[in-house]
Amino acid sequence: MSSLSRRQFLKKSATDAALVGLLSAAGAGLRANPLGLPIGCQTWPVRKLIAHDFPGAIKELAAAGFQSIELCSPVGYATSGFADVGKYKPAELKTLLSGLGVQCQSSHFGIGELRKHLPERIEWAHELGLTQMMVPSLDGAMKPTLDDVKRAADEYNKMGEQSAQAGIQQGLHNEDFELTTIDGKRTYDILLELLDPKLVKFQFQVSTISHGYSAAEYFRKYPGRFISMHVQDWSPQEKKEVAVGTGSIDWKEIFTAAKTGGIKNYFVEMDLPLMRASVPYLKNLQV
Repeated sequence: MSSLSRRQFLKKSATDAALVGLLSAAGAGLRANPLGLPIGCQTWPVRKLIAHDFPGAIKELAAAGFQSIELCSPVGYATSGFADVGKYKPAELKTLLSGLGVQCQSSHFGIGELRKHLPERIEWAHELGLTQMMVPSLDGAMKPTLDDVKRAADEYNKMGEQSAQAGIQQGLHNEDFELTTIDGKRTYDILLELLDPKLVKFQFQVSTISHGYSAAEYFRKYPGRFISMHVQDWSPQEKKEVAVGTGSIDWKEIFTAAKTGGIKNYFVEMDLPLMRASVPYLKNLQV
């Protein structure tokens, strides 16, 4: 075997080092999206566009850089702009979304429609290929008693059990009822105690920081209990939502804690201009 001269060795070493550097940089770019997850968005903010032209709205989201979307049920959200989504059979809808370059694993469903038509909604979700059915709120009283919360949790656990039989995870968002308190204790924390961890996961609304709720704190306090989150940044000075990366929220802390919380996907949810402006930051965020 011939031996390399010192000059050849040094030249080869420099070339190898450069190649390793290029590969490392490429790998970092591939992992740049936080947690290696596709950048997702909720479709609620573009409901008017969806009511006018559903495929066109999805094209616009894909062009903005979103790789994943979260739908809203065409039944429970029919009067909010999603009625026309129901004209597609689930298989047609799945093909349409795939053809437009986005994936869809999750959708929001109103608790009312699940109370009345749970088997049908599970079937629709299953045929569409969803793995998550999210409920925005259990719609309890705004001044609940502990018994009110127990009844709501019991009802939702049963819904979670039926969904699990079809391989679909139920998940609870935090709005209205969930943000109430009972004798100084957050209803949200009580629900985390009462809802079965196997049957119900949680979807954290990051903008509830304006109510004193910290996503990172909840992810660390309740490991494995969360499945997704709605992403908004917040300006305490202006007291309003701002594009992700331009406000006061520490996104590295949140996404690092999200690993503990169990987050499987996330969806930016703000007005379309703010959602668009959030994509570059998320593309370059490494955790």
